Amino acid sequence: MKRRNFVKTTAMVSAHTVILPSVWPHIIVPLVKEKLGVALVGLGYYSRDILAPSLLVTQKCILSGIVTGSPDKAAAWQTKYNVKDKNIYNYSSFDQVANNPDIDVIYIVLPPSMHAEYTIRAANAGKHVWCEKPMAMTAQECQSMIDACKKNKVNLTIGYRMHHEPNTQEIIQWAKSKPYGKMKTVQAIAGYRENRTDHWKQKKALGGGVMYDMGVYPLNAVRYATGMEPIAVTSAKSSTTRPEIYHEVEETMNFELEFPNGVQAICEASFGKSQGLLNVTCANGSYKLEPFQAYSGAKGTTSDGKVLNKTLPNQQAKQMDDDALAILMNSPVLVPGEEGLKDIHVVQGIYKSAASGSRVKL
Repeated sequence: MKRRNFVKTTAMVSAHTVILPSVWPHIIVPLVKEKLGVALVGLGYYSRDILAPSLLVTQKCILSGIVTGSPDKAAAWQTKYNVKDKNIYNYSSFDQVANNPDIDVIYIVLPPSMHAEYTIRAANAGKHVWCEKPMAMTAQECQSMIDACKKNKVNLTIGYRMHHEPNTQEIIQWAKSKPYGKMKTVQAIAGYRENRTDHWKQKKALGGGVMYDMGVYPLNAVRYATGMEPIAVTSAKSSTTRPEIYHEVEETMNFELEFPNGVQAICEASFGKSQGLLNVTCANGSYKLEPFQAYSGAKGTTSDGKVLNKTLPNQQAKQMDDDALAILMNSPVLVPGEEGLKDIHVVQGIYKSAASGSRVKL
C-alpha cells in the first residue's frame, strides 16, 4: 500500500475505533465527571433561598449533599431535593464525607467564625472548598485555610460572585487599560436594612458586624476597580442608630483608604439603609455601576455616554459553574483564597483605625 493511502486508511480506522479495556486491559482510562457534586454546609437563608435553587440551573454542578445540625431541616431538604440518606451529615459526622465519592465540593455557608474550621476539615477530607465571604475572622485564619487546601491538593475559592458578573468584569479590565486616564478617587457604598434582631450578624463572637458582611463589598470593589492594594486606612468610624439591636457590633462603617499614586477611596457599609454604588473618577472622565453588588441588575454608565448593561440570569449559578469548570479543567480559580486574605487584612486595619481614631498603615 502506498504511504499516502496507508495514512488515509489508518486515520479513518482510528476515527471510528473505540479502544476497549478487554482488548488492552493494561490501559486504564480515568472516568471524567461531567458535573461536580456539591454539599452545602449550613442551611440558612442563603443556602435555602439562593444557592440551592441556583444549583438546579447550573451546567457543571449538582446538589448532592447537605450538612446541618437540624434533623427537621435535613428531612425537608431530602424531600425537596431528593438527597440520598448517605449524603446527609451533621456537624459531628461531617469528616466522614472523605469516604463519599458523590461529593466533590464542600460549600461553606456558615457564620464567619466557623469558616476556618470547616474549610480545614473539608480540605483534610480531600474535598474542594467554596467558602462564602467574608473568608474568615482574621488574616491568620485565612492563611491556615490556604495552607490546608494546598497541603491536601484541593481548590479553595471564595464566594465573591461579583467577579463573575460581566459588567463588573469590564470595570476590572478598565483598571488595567485606564480608558479615562489616571484614577483620582473611587467611591463604593453598599447596604440594606437588616431588621433581624437575633441573628449571627448581630453577634460579635460569630463574626457579626456590617464590616465583615456588607463591608467586604465596597472594600473588594475599590481593590478591583483600582487594580491596586491599599497602603493605609486613613480613617474609619463605626456607628449605629439602633443600639438595642446593634450593641455588640457596628450597624454602619465608614472608612477611607489610601492607594498608591495618590488614589483615594471613600467607602460605606450599612445594615441601616439600602444602597449600592461604585463610582470611579479619573483625569479624563468617570464611570459607575449602580447597583454594583445586588443579586441581579448590576448596570452602569460612563461620563461619555456608554452603557454597561450586560445581563446575567443567575449570578450564583454562573459563579458556581465557573468554579466547577476550573476544577474540572484543572485551571486557576477566579477568586482564590489569597483574594479573601487580602480583604481580611484590610478589614483588621479598618477596625484598628475605628478603635484608635487614627491612620493605620497596611
